Amino acid sequence: QVILVESGGGSVQSGGSLRLSCQGPSRLFKSDTMGWYRQPPGMQRELVATTTGGGQITLAETVKGRFTFSRDAPEVTVNLQMNNLKAEDSAVYYCYYRGFGTGFRDAWGQGTQVTVFS
Repeated sequence: QVILVESGGGSVQSGGSLRLSCQGPSRLFKSDTMGWYRQPPGMQRELVATTTGGGQITLAETVKGRFTFSRDAPEVTVNLQMNNLKAEDSAVYYCYYRGFGTGFRDAWGQGTQVTVFS
């Protein structure tokens, strides 16, 4: 069982910054995936940024140039530094993991609210 522990989030004015962190499994195997999704109000959950244990990073086009995704080792923590936030970034952000630790089933954090106001 993998437990994802999220921190960060909150409310910020447009153009501001926030940082999200998520601590997950004790290690990330090459075929594992871990990262962040978000779900705006009334919309479907969408990918923000993920990494595989092999280091392949996927970043949504809508956040490129504004968000930076990083991973700490050895205890696996993924971080999302969000700069120049916009109203459309407002959503519940979920940490995500899929890999050996869950038998390749999806695992989700509890979610953290990010609100960007003008």
